[in-house]
Amino acid sequence: MAGSSADGSSSNATLPPVPRRLPIGAEVQGGGAVHFRVWAPLRSKVEVVLDGSQGSEVGLTPEPDGYHSGLVPHATAGTRYRYRLDGGDCCPDPASRFQPDGPHGPSEVVDPGAFAWRDESWPGLRLEGQVLYELHIGTFTDEGTWAAAAGQLPRLKELGITAVEVMPVAEFAGKFGWGYDGVSLFAPYRGYGSPDDMRRFVDRAHGLGLGVLLDVVYNHFGPDGDYHDSYSGTYVHSDRGPTGWGKALNFDGEGSAPVREFFVSNAGYWIDEFHLDGLRLDAVQAIHDTSKLHVVTELTRHARAAAGRRTILVVAEDERQKVSLVKPVEKGGNGLDAVWNDDFHHASRVALTGHAEAYYCDYRGTPQELISAVKWGYLFQGQLCKWQQKLRGTPTYGIDAARFITYLENHDQVANSATGARIKELTSPGRYRAMVTLWLLAPQTPMLFQGQELGSSRPFLYFCDHNPELREIVRKGRQEELSGFRSTTHPAMLGKLPDPSTSFEASRLDPPGDYRSHPAFLLFQDLLTLRREDPIFRSQCSRKLEGAVLGPEAFALRLWGDDPAAGDEDCRLILVNLGRDLYPASNSEPLLAPPEDHEWELLCFSEDPRYGGAGMPPLDAASPWRLAGHGAVVLAPRASTPRPDLYEMAAVEAEDFDIHPQIRRARSARRDEPDGPNKS
Repeated sequence: MAGSSADGSSSNATLPPVPRRLPIGAEVQGGGAVHFRVWAPLRSKVEVVLDGSQGSEVGLTPEPDGYHSGLVPHATAGTRYRYRLDGGDCCPDPASRFQPDGPHGPSEVVDPGAFAWRDESWPGLRLEGQVLYELHIGTFTDEGTWAAAAGQLPRLKELGITAVEVMPVAEFAGKFGWGYDGVSLFAPYRGYGSPDDMRRFVDRAHGLGLGVLLDVVYNHFGPDGDYHDSYSGTYVHSDRGPTGWGKALNFDGEGSAPVREFFVSNAGYWIDEFHLDGLRLDAVQAIHDTSKLHVVTELTRHARAAAGRRTILVVAEDERQKVSLVKPVEKGGNGLDAVWNDDFHHASRVALTGHAEAYYCDYRGTPQELISAVKWGYLFQGQLCKWQQKLRGTPTYGIDAARFITYLENHDQVANSATGARIKELTSPGRYRAMVTLWLLAPQTPMLFQGQELGSSRPFLYFCDHNPELREIVRKGRQEELSGFRSTTHPAMLGKLPDPSTSFEASRLDPPGDYRSHPAFLLFQDLLTLRREDPIFRSQCSRKLEGAVLGPEAFALRLWGDDPAAGDEDCRLILVNLGRDLYPASNSEPLLAPPEDHEWELLCFSEDPRYGGAGMPPLDAASPWRLAGHGAVVLAPRASTPRPDLYEMAAVEAEDFDIHPQIRRARSARRDEPDGPNKS
């Protein structure tokens, strides 16, 4: 049996080269055979063991650098197989494309070329104008499958979503989990359906005009079902400590080249074989690499190449808040498109709830914090972080606002509490609607979390299904992780902390029902329509944005557009008041003044009864404004109707404001005299 070299060519010169999509894994060839290739430097002998087939054990040819490969003529798509290592144990393929019986079972040969795609004209995604939606396939619907999730995509399109971001789907142990403990990184999780079911989901999304991003984990392997160390001892770094979730992966130490190839190939694999529109890289601060070409840069470059003519987005979660991730490679950056921005979430949550435990302790939720988050992206740009006792963040000057992804909920932030409660359950309805208005009209790229647009009250808890030994370790570890929130350590609360092994069903969304009439859906839909159709909100420009504090919990944002012909008239005004009514509002604040010869026109307000609100007092230019509490107002200038007496009457009212009643009556009498100020 002839093997193949590292470039995919046969080691026997009499045989033609073997075409491969990936450097590793099982791949169906044109003649019906399957070519197998695996990196196993620990092993001198590797055999393919085919389930239920005569001549089921076929030896692979060793190659230089620890690879083993060979062509098996009687294997086909659907064939299940394992690798026997040095005549001993049989293990699944580290690059398996499907694990129908879980990570401990046999791998299955998959032919990605057999799927009939219908998205030939799909151009991919660009960052500007995106509205993301994070979802977990297992809890997004009752069925918890790709097929059921695809049925909900038209609703998301109708809402105004442009792309969904799917939590990790790489094969993991157990019947349910978040997906961050993946072990078979090329195999979509069996519980959600087949690999082709995932392709149908993506194809359906593209047909609706929606993109699909996938959350991938390149900082550790999961604790159950990981067979990589049976093949090589260098997948993990021997000189580095654990990441907090598992051993650090080896991207720069001895024997790291094939490890890098494994992960770089994985990034391209999802883009190529599943037509995905981008990747979200989990916790890149735990991806350690001192190489000249950082692995994050390399896999991003490879993913873009795998997309061909399509454009894709690569997004990072980075606790360090390093903006170099989104700077061009030629300027010393990693060349990614966007980063998650926890600072906006943390400041907003403190403002809405008043609670500042654990990692929220550095935030005050003040109007100035919220203005700064909208203006600058990160709040921490190199200052000391009290919670971490170290400097955090890097300056964001010159970084486009769209590169910062903001949210009021995501999987981590909802689950990182005692009960997994939604933010709307922890504040007043009016405050929540006001913050939603600010968030969805701010220049940054917004990301919703599943069920948020339906006003879901279902919690999202941490859940996983492990063996009994791991189950107890995870339960205790979760309790220790939450102990940073001192309120969770109260004796009355300790017994109520959710058990990850029983939290799955509680986290499943309710069916959407008649969503078109739901107040939360209408609020989100209207705001996203305004964001999409209004040229100033659509421009996502934070450089032409100014803010002013109006009160203890109130502030104004003024945004200008790019139309030079429109001048100062090309602007919008957002007023947010998370506290009590302000009367009169700060009339001396210049940002509240409309452009000359213009007056403010109401675009939308968060207390609209359509959204379940209580209405709002009128904002009359001729009288002091009452800025209603727990609300947000969005205004645009319009040419004012000539009113010759406007300024005169305003002056008279200002003169009379808050003076002694006897003096007011005397002045009123003088104005009513025939020769007084009001004579005709």
